[in-house]
Amino acid sequence: MSYENFDPIFPDQPVVDLYLPVWASLPAFRSKPAFIWSEDGTADVLNEGSFLTYGQLHDSVQFISDELIRQVRRRDTVVILCSPGLDLVQLIYGCQRAGLVSVPISPPDPRFENENCHHLARALSQTKPWAAIAHQAYIASVFRYLSLSLIDGKLALLLRSVQWISMESLRTCTAAEADQVVSVISRKDQPFFYHSNSSYYGCKPEEPYLIQYTSGATGIPKPVVVTAGAAAHNVRVARKAYDLNPNDVIVSWLPQYHDCGLMFLLLTVVSGATCVLTSPISFVTRPITWLHLITTFKATCTPVPSFTLPLVLKRVKEETPPCGGLDLCSLRNLILINEPVYRSGVEEFVDVFKAVGLNPGCVSPSYGLAENCTFVSTAWSGGEGGRRRWFPAMPSYRKLLPSARLMDESSSEIEVVVVNGETGEIVEDGVEGEIWISSPSNASGYLGHPSLTRDTFHCKLSNKSSHKFVRTGDRGVIKGTDRFLFVIGRCSDVITLTNNQEIHPHYIESIAYNNCSSYLRGGCLAAIKISDTIAVVAEMQRQDKNDAESLRKICEGIRKAALIEGIELGLVVLVKRGNVPKTTSGKVKRWAAKEKLAGGGMSVLMAVKFGKTCGVTKDLETNRPLLLSFL
Repeated sequence: MSYENFDPIFPDQPVVDLYLPVWASLPAFRSKPAFIWSEDGTADVLNEGSFLTYGQLHDSVQFISDELIRQVRRRDTVVILCSPGLDLVQLIYGCQRAGLVSVPISPPDPRFENENCHHLARALSQTKPWAAIAHQAYIASVFRYLSLSLIDGKLALLLRSVQWISMESLRTCTAAEADQVVSVISRKDQPFFYHSNSSYYGCKPEEPYLIQYTSGATGIPKPVVVTAGAAAHNVRVARKAYDLNPNDVIVSWLPQYHDCGLMFLLLTVVSGATCVLTSPISFVTRPITWLHLITTFKATCTPVPSFTLPLVLKRVKEETPPCGGLDLCSLRNLILINEPVYRSGVEEFVDVFKAVGLNPGCVSPSYGLAENCTFVSTAWSGGEGGRRRWFPAMPSYRKLLPSARLMDESSSEIEVVVVNGETGEIVEDGVEGEIWISSPSNASGYLGHPSLTRDTFHCKLSNKSSHKFVRTGDRGVIKGTDRFLFVIGRCSDVITLTNNQEIHPHYIESIAYNNCSSYLRGGCLAAIKISDTIAVVAEMQRQDKNDAESLRKICEGIRKAALIEGIELGLVVLVKRGNVPKTTSGKVKRWAAKEKLAGGGMSVLMAVKFGKTCGVTKDLETNRPLLLSFL
């Protein structure tokens, strides 16, 4: 079934939840799947519980909100500790309809060992929630932990300080409760939701509805306060930018707790589309399943981190035949996030998969950050008429693809400028600087950090009477008559070479990986500076090259490849899988890698300081990490 774009008929809603009763009132949409959950990343084990129609979602959200209202007060904060899936989707909407501030968190292992509980402890301490929502089995595990004698006292105090609500208790309702759900949406001029003859009870546009944490790529994750109106504006702008409508089918394996993964839960409903979800673990276990989901559901849109493309390319070569059973001709938007986006990696991906219908014009390099809800811009243009610059016609800058096209700023709802970060003055096109953003999508600030909020969210352009801007901390440049924006990297990550030239670490990491791609794990390298020494930490993927001589040759090869580009490495460290710290969305946490290396916390296979071999810094018999003497 095809659906016309609904814009001419239905006005935009002030908050995302209010789109649900609109769709649920229409016969063609009430039974249409809003979300489909694939547990293993395939379509092989789907059942009735794998589908959530717009009617089911609307009704379940109402039941959840009714029950929550009985247990917590409006505008209370609740932590959501559910695994990825349809329950998490319903809870996020249910909390908004109940007028609550939700804090979605990936639930750590309830044994709370090692470092896996730090983020939960941080969230409980900073957001001070009234309640925590989780599945009954998880809650039981938490209380088993609290009954132990040897536990973390501070964490235990935080876990005991909240009211625990099971997801199972929010699914049930009586017939009398169900009768209270009243939809007064038969008239086109009154598409809003009413309950018990009262006006909408949920979060108003100006009220906080979400606290989402930054990725932690450049420092400790910070809690960003997002209003319901800012989130609605952000996904409406994204829908227009990607030209999404009810005919679209989205496939996403991104974490659903923040940033792009969470945005697409909202974007799906605003667009009236269908979204096929699976977990990041399913993708990491077998990346090719992502493309099979696109094939099976004839997906038109999929958002992925840029590291996805080389990872899938490497794994697809192991398949027999390499592209067997794939058909990507339906894909209209291949949204690439997690800048920088290298042209070479995109070109290689397109060259391989155009044989199974991939249209190069679907490539959509994009830019976003938590401080602007998520979405900022895309270099893709899908509208009718006008001048189009689709990939591969997009220009490049320092090997990168653009993430925005700013030629027609008059129609943009998100203002993007590049400024001198020290003076606040806008720099000329072609000059690198810090990216600043101003829009109704701007978040309110960092919870509990008034000074940092003022410095980040209340910036003004120098010598101008301007509105407030958010300083992103990202370095960028605007190039060409179309004014393409290139996001080069984080300002705080810049490394200064011995000749005083500056370089972003991802360039060094790319050089190292391309030199030894057969042995290293893509996206699992960190270039850092320790005192005056530039170091590269890289994860090994193969076990057959772990003898000292082979490892030393890999280190020397990385150093030589960097020297050709004029970069002198003082240290190369090879570590076991899983040792380079990363965010949930796959960004390398270079600051954490530096701390972990300096503290002797990495499982090091070989560390070579040029021109002296530091040797194997891992005592394999005692499994005890040894400190590098020069750190």
